[in-house]
Amino acid sequence: MLSNDTLKFLKGLKKNNNKPWFEANKKQYENAQTEIKAFVADWIKNFGKKDDSITLLDPNKCIFRIYRDVRFSTDKTPYKKNLGAYINKGGKNRNTAGYYLHIEPGNCFFGAGNYMPTPEELAKIRQEIDYNFKDFKKIIDNKKFKENFGDLTTENKLQRPPKGYDADNIAIEYLKLKGFTVFAKLSDDQLTSKDFVKTITDLSVNVKPFVDFLNAAIE
Repeated sequence: MLSNDTLKFLKGLKKNNNKPWFEANKKQYENAQTEIKAFVADWIKNFGKKDDSITLLDPNKCIFRIYRDVRFSTDKTPYKKNLGAYINKGGKNRNTAGYYLHIEPGNCFFGAGNYMPTPEELAKIRQEIDYNFKDFKKIIDNKKFKENFGDLTTENKLQRPPKGYDADNIAIEYLKLKGFTVFAKLSDDQLTSKDFVKTITDLSVNVKPFVDFLNAAIE
């Protein structure tokens, strides 16, 4: 579980996104990092019983930096307003589909999939969906999957069919996607519940066939 202290730190950072405040509260940040690393270790341990491809991941390498890269951004605030972790085979620096936890007071969520596949990976995923749409649809139409995630995120989508696919293709609305992700909203109370590791593990297990489908396509 994570503590209210982690959420309190993030609330403070959102109001005071500057280096002097951060330095004055660095101990709180370090405590939050310690909590998250311990949580991710438990997540890997529990979910690893269902997916042995992630059992050897280093929790330290699954956590995102809080420092923003402001070089090419008009927003010059130095820190992210959230903490996050991503587990997938090969670690967060490998572009395989995986599982993401976003920690932000009032906007916590769990996500899974491949957010930004390369053009080559995107072509492979589309081909796999086209060839095996029945299997793909069975995964995303699973009752528990629907209850947890609804449908795939559609904000990153082509207006017209991608090259090589007809508009009347039965899978065309999915083939138009440029990323393949699902999300489940989490409350702050869930985040600090003693059952949170189980909650995240259950979501991971439920969405695993979707992640496996995407990874099989690109590998």
